Amino acid sequence: MGSSIKDVATHAGISIATVSRAVNTPERVSASTLARVQAAMDALHYRPNALGRQLRAERTGLLGVVLPSLANPVFAECMQGIEEAASITGQRVMLMTTAYDREREARAIETMLEQRVDGLILTVGDAAANPHLDRLDAEHVPYVLVYNDTVGQARIPARCCVTVDNRAAARDAIRALLAQGHRQIRMLTGTLTASDRAALRHNGYREALEAAGIAPQPPVEIDFNADAMLPAELARLLAPPRPTAIFCSNDRLALLTIRSLREMGLRVPEDVSVVGFDGLAMGQWLSPTLATVAQPHRRIGTDAATALARRIAGEVVPSITLPHRLLAGGTLARAPAEASLSVVSSLTSDTQGASR
Repeated sequence: MGSSIKDVATHAGISIATVSRAVNTPERVSASTLARVQAAMDALHYRPNALGRQLRAERTGLLGVVLPSLANPVFAECMQGIEEAASITGQRVMLMTTAYDREREARAIETMLEQRVDGLILTVGDAAANPHLDRLDAEHVPYVLVYNDTVGQARIPARCCVTVDNRAAARDAIRALLAQGHRQIRMLTGTLTASDRAALRHNGYREALEAAGIAPQPPVEIDFNADAMLPAELARLLAPPRPTAIFCSNDRLALLTIRSLREMGLRVPEDVSVVGFDGLAMGQWLSPTLATVAQPHRRIGTDAATALARRIAGEVVPSITLPHRLLAGGTLARAPAEASLSVVSSLTSDTQGASR
């Protein structure tokens, strides 16, 4: 993607908003400021995108959608919701995927801007520190984030997102495990730096355990594009003291984990309980069914497309936090007897100690 408008602002020693005004409405800035901006753009070989002016002057009827992958049913179902909402308003949809790669994410956004989309629906790796979103903000390009969760994070600029409360949802999943007597609960997750959703779910996992007086173990991270690594990483996670439950940051990872556990000779849920996150339909086709946190994927898509249409029309649209549901499937069971006895013994010792 090359240099961004943020790079130009840094090079020129002025704000992103001032650079945006110099590019889009040069009559509103001084000659000296214009000269500084032009010199910075020349030095960085920055090509200003005129989309902001074009969007105010005309519409193309084209919406850009940038998602990590359609191989993941989560995003496929969300995309269905986007297309359904767009068809009602007569808009066309252009889709690109990123495979959780930041360079591909950058190129996808650039391509969308070159195609003069009216606005964008995106899932990015990190909404907190994202120069591409900074650029869209500066150039007044309407966009809505899906699954990225920026609500309540004061350090993040006000960015419209449609999501669930990932931290609260993860806390609910861990509390369900705790209620079944589990104390050795580990987390298996995609790369936290590649997904702010996974990072927030890890925060919820950690908070629930700490609230129960349990020191959380570090998560085991697996690259989103490296399924072959799972057996080795899972073997590391199962090292003594072996967990009685595994919380996975997404359902796809949970399904792969169940398969690997069975290949290792472990029973789910008799030996190890597994809880996922997403609520994929295929998880309910299993026997036993997958315990998981369900998200309303299609509604996330339809609400995002509706919110984007309002933003394109010039409205200020707040973020939307949709409800999640905990599906208590068959992969969640009571902790094995020896683990339960350990918990009882621990609690008994604590009680006796308090009475002395």
